[in-house]
Amino acid sequence: MSSKQSRQFKIKEIISAKTVPSQEELCELLATEGIDTTQATLSRDLQEMGIVRLPTEKGFKYAFSTTDLSKTLRKIVGLEIQLILQNEVCIVIKTLPGRAQGVAVYFDQMEDSHIIGSVAGDDTIMLIPDTTQNIALIADNIRKVMSGEL
Repeated sequence: MSSKQSRQFKIKEIISAKTVPSQEELCELLATEGIDTTQATLSRDLQEMGIVRLPTEKGFKYAFSTTDLSKTLRKIVGLEIQLILQNEVCIVIKTLPGRAQGVAVYFDQMEDSHIIGSVAGDDTIMLIPDTTQNIALIADNIRKVMSGEL
């Protein structure tokens, strides 16, 4: 994973787990995780990831924009997939360690995916198609997620 991908993955984790009111605080939280970044780089990351600063009753916080959330999630899922394998019966996806379950949930919730279910371990997912005739279509859609086309 590139340093940009690692940094953006860590930003996603921090924003999801904590209330972060400012870029300065986010920079400090990243630094405690061993990621040193500039405010300009952080600002570009936040824009690219669809993270916006929202007002709350207790001040401001960073959160995923609801309009950009699916696009951002799709991009993150695409980064977490490492390999797609298929045969006549099912599709197997290899992910980054510890990410199989999150990726499986993403595919389970896709509309018109032709996937009836998944089984996820730590870094491997088995997808069960609605029919064997759709295996190639499903695999192509997963590759599109990986490349950012879908």
